[in-house]
Amino acid sequence: MRIYLLVAAISAVVTFGLALVVYKLSHRFRLYPKIRERDVHTRPTPRLGGIAMFIGMVVAFAVASQVDGFRLVFVNPGPVFAILGAALIIVVIGVIDDLIDLDWTIKLAAQILASWLLVWQGVAIVSLPIAGTLAVGSGVMSLIISLFAVVLVMNAINFIDGLDGLVAGVCLIANGVFFLYTFLLIQEGSATDYFNLAALISAILIGACAGFLPLNWHPAKLFMGDAGAMLVGLLMATSAIAVTGVIDPATLGRRELLPAFIPILLPFAILVLPLLDFGLAVFRRLRAGKSPFSADRKHLHHRLLDMGHSHFHAVLIFYAWTAVVSVGCLLFFLVPSGYAVVFLLVGLIVCTVVTLAPLSRRKVVEATAQSTEPESPEAPIAASLDPLDAASGALSPPAETKGA
Repeated sequence: MRIYLLVAAISAVVTFGLALVVYKLSHRFRLYPKIRERDVHTRPTPRLGGIAMFIGMVVAFAVASQVDGFRLVFVNPGPVFAILGAALIIVVIGVIDDLIDLDWTIKLAAQILASWLLVWQGVAIVSLPIAGTLAVGSGVMSLIISLFAVVLVMNAINFIDGLDGLVAGVCLIANGVFFLYTFLLIQEGSATDYFNLAALISAILIGACAGFLPLNWHPAKLFMGDAGAMLVGLLMATSAIAVTGVIDPATLGRRELLPAFIPILLPFAILVLPLLDFGLAVFRRLRAGKSPFSADRKHLHHRLLDMGHSHFHAVLIFYAWTAVVSVGCLLFFLVPSGYAVVFLLVGLIVCTVVTLAPLSRRKVVEATAQSTEPESPEAPIAASLDPLDAASGALSPPAETKGA
């Protein structure tokens, strides 16, 4: 565990230091785009934080390669080089998009190319643990499923990147849970070897997100941009693929049905909000006859703001949903199922109440406004709460001339 913490710390320190450099250089050379209509921030902000995260990741991988404990991870360097190569492709295309706004087809082609590079070097879904057995598909099915999974996660993470600290914080929580799961899984499978590629990727990504978050916290000085968001999605998908199918659930000593599905459920659980947002966005845009990658201001984080949540509260709500779902799913692996179900139910109820709280407050205010007499001192407040009433009042003639 200490070696993983060391690698994560190196990733965090390098990312934080380089993020400061990128921030200063971006302002010096004015490397930031104009504010778009769908943006929440009100001042031009650099979007090149993904560069710092990528370099922090590369340095952390380089350090890990020199650690004896990770010798089995690097004995076959092909997958590691494939991950670095895929990350480089994503970051380059993401930086270009952050500067000049590329067409979505170019970004999709780059995502498919990066995903294919991973599959080519063996980072692919070749088996799925199902109820204690292994369902193995053909090579073509492995290729299709792996490409789809990586591209889906990259875009899902990119779609929620709309509020300060949102992606970095959500991924920090989700990958923290996923790292704990992979570490415990390794311990059950081997009493001596605690090192594998999935846990290493998670630790490095945790460090990168932790190192970037201080500059991305509201009000953000630096955004990770498409380069950083797609990089995070790539690494999250890669770590999930690396652990899925590696260990047969029948060897874990667990005889309950649900824990056998954890290798499949947990990656989806930690991505439940990004995947939900992505699915709703694609459905919404296709129904409107638009490209599924066209931009709009109807993502989940936009809706939370429109409901009345502050920027800070909206981000915390995303954090809470992510923590409840991912931790609740992990608990099925650690404790009796009944405790995990109780945790999930209570957590989901609390999150739902907090999320919908502004609607309840708004109904109370509206009811008060509608019951307020026009002559009362609260009438101006009531008018301001109902734009139609305010507009009609402004257009109506003065009271003393109405009888004329």
